[in-house]
Amino acid sequence: MKKNYYLFNLLLLIVVSIISCKEQSKTEVVDLNYDPELRLQELNIILPSPPQPVANYVNGVRTGNLIFLAGKGPKSAEGTELIGKLGVDVTIEEGYAGARLTAINQLAVLKSMLGDLKKVKRIVKVLGMVNSAPDFVEQPKVINGFSDLMVAVFGDRGRHARAAVGMASLPRGQAVEIELVVEVYED
Repeated sequence: MKKNYYLFNLLLLIVVSIISCKEQSKTEVVDLNYDPELRLQELNIILPSPPQPVANYVNGVRTGNLIFLAGKGPKSAEGTELIGKLGVDVTIEEGYAGARLTAINQLAVLKSMLGDLKKVKRIVKVLGMVNSAPDFVEQPKVINGFSDLMVAVFGDRGRHARAAVGMASLPRGQAVEIELVVEVYED
C-alpha cells in the first residue's frame, strides 16, 4: 500500500512538472536590460519629429502585433535630404550615413506610434532601396547603415530579414528609401 502511495505521488509530481514546463515555455523571458531608448541616449541620438507623409498614405499601419512602416528616406531634422545616385555622385560611405539617418527617421515613427520603444519585440523585415547607377552592385553595403543601427539599438531583436536592391530612381532623387515590418508586444 505504501509503495503504491509513493508511486502515485511520484507520477503526480512528474505530471505537474511537465505541465509546469509547458506553461513556462508559453511565457516570455523578460530581459530587464532591454531599453532601446537608453541605447539611443548612449549613442547620442535624439529622435526628430516623425517625417510626415507627402501624399495620401500614413507613416505606419498596425495589424495585430505587426507594424508595417511606409518607406522613409534620409531627410535630416533641418529638412535637407541626401539626394543622388550611388555609383555616380554619392559614395558608399555617404549612402551608409543616409541609410543610418533613415533608420533614425523610422525609429521616430515607431516611437510616435508606440509611445515607448520597449514595446518593440523584433525588427522582422527590411526592404532597402538604393538609387543606383546601372553598374552599381554594392547596395548591401549602403543598407548596412540601417541594419547596423537597428542592431545597435535593439540588440538581437534588431536582427532582421532584409532585401537591399537597386532602383533606377527614387522620389525627389533621394539616395535611399527603406521600409520595414516590426513585431510589437501585445497591449
